[in-house]
Amino acid sequence: MATDQNVMQKHAAFFDRNHDGLVYPWETFQGFRAIGAGYLLSMAGAVFINLSLSGTTRPGKFPSLLFPIEVKNIQMGKHGSDSGVYDREGRFVPSKFDEIFSKYARTHANALTSDELMAMLKSNREPKDYKGWIGSWTEWKALYTLCKDENGLLRRETIKAVYDGSLFEHLERERAAAKAKATV
Repeated sequence: MATDQNVMQKHAAFFDRNHDGLVYPWETFQGFRAIGAGYLLSMAGAVFINLSLSGTTRPGKFPSLLFPIEVKNIQMGKHGSDSGVYDREGRFVPSKFDEIFSKYARTHANALTSDELMAMLKSNREPKDYKGWIGSWTEWKALYTLCKDENGLLRRETIKAVYDGSLFEHLERERAAAKAKATV
């Protein structure tokens, strides 16, 4: 992984399993499986993500039936109706991250419940931006499903880790360690 990547590129680079700068649907599937997602979520994620982002991250290039995503251009795939935590260049915006909790975390100051998450998604909707609504809902529901704690809370540090690109590596290491422990 290049050290000059912005955080959005680091986030996407996890799924570039062979480190060639492109993320193909099978790599997206493998990445989802590596972080503990089931087959159905992994398959749906691969199809949805690669179909949605391939064309927008490959400007000026002929469409590919392999639907690759170019990691270096991932910020071009930024959709509307999002939290604004990534800016248009794929950089992290701390004030927008803090706003998630100041506006929506009512039960716990540093975590979101499922209802609070849904309130945030509804509030972030831009009129008639159906693609953005679906994209945001899908991303956040997958994150909530995979990362909520035993009390049903999505913690601030978990959300920060998904934005800074470190969550996926952490989940992969955690899953690998659990798998190794189970085989001993």
